[in-house]
Amino acid sequence: MALFGLAGLVLSIVVAMIIGPADLSIDDVYGVVAQHLWGRPADIAPIDDGIVWELRLPRALLAAICGAGLGICGAILQSLMRNPLADPFMLGISSGASTGAVLVVVAGVGGALTLSGGAFVGAVIAFVLVLALAATAGGGQDRVVLAGVAGTQLFSATTALVVFSSADAQQTRGVLFWLLGSLGGASWSQVALCGVVGLVCLVICWLQSDALDAFAFGRDAAAALGVSVRRVRIVLLLTTALLAAVLVSVSGAIDFVGLVLPHAARLIVGPSHRRLLPVTAITGAIFLVWVDAAARTVFAPQELPVGVVTALVGVPIFMWILARRRRIR
Repeated sequence: MALFGLAGLVLSIVVAMIIGPADLSIDDVYGVVAQHLWGRPADIAPIDDGIVWELRLPRALLAAICGAGLGICGAILQSLMRNPLADPFMLGISSGASTGAVLVVVAGVGGALTLSGGAFVGAVIAFVLVLALAATAGGGQDRVVLAGVAGTQLFSATTALVVFSSADAQQTRGVLFWLLGSLGGASWSQVALCGVVGLVCLVICWLQSDALDAFAFGRDAAAALGVSVRRVRIVLLLTTALLAAVLVSVSGAIDFVGLVLPHAARLIVGPSHRRLLPVTAITGAIFLVWVDAAARTVFAPQELPVGVVTALVGVPIFMWILARRRRIR
């Protein structure tokens, strides 16, 4: 299963590098990659080399990493919260990142911080605020969810206030496009950062697979099975928040990946997290690679925000999954 998934991911990335306004073949793509990785000389025009190596390949790789990471975040939160509607943005991370990005771009807050840097700082602040609010309210899974809803609304309102009070028309258009999700600014440095963080977080979560399986029966049952409930929840919440913050800081708010893909993976391999987490990562990566390719090509030369496409595709898929689960029951 994993080998087929990885093969499908590689094929998806190759196709994503081929399609687009520039007329490139698979031989051109292979020549560029071989030239940069293994030093093999290739008869490739400099502009084609730049399109493949500087634009399409890092963008496809970043899409795969973001899809895998957001899927993992969704699977972890749905298990921890025992809530099938939980996703990476329920903790206010997305709205906090949006506020941080807007403050940097529109209001000039943060000095030398870039848009991605401001988004990351905003996501971390939002997560800390949500956890503090949940602890003040007495802790517990339901309190975290309610605190996340409150934090999301607070930061969303703050973002709207800053945009409409300080931004001109051009700034507003650019910021709103990023807020809806965009991988257009993908770079090799972002690929490296997100790849390392994503791999480390995936390993941490996978090592807690048995504890996550125990959480399916409730906190008391998990504790009776020898799981350190408080420690595991803190570790996984912090890991999920870090991963989501890093991904949102480079891609904007891409909805439905963390909500839908874990459910789809459960239909394929069942609830065991040792299989669920790798399959969720692979399916999320493949899904977002194709979504991003569609976003930049369907209305070329205009580009759709990735979050718009994930919603248009994700809602019907989620409805089908819900209907199928009801028939099974």
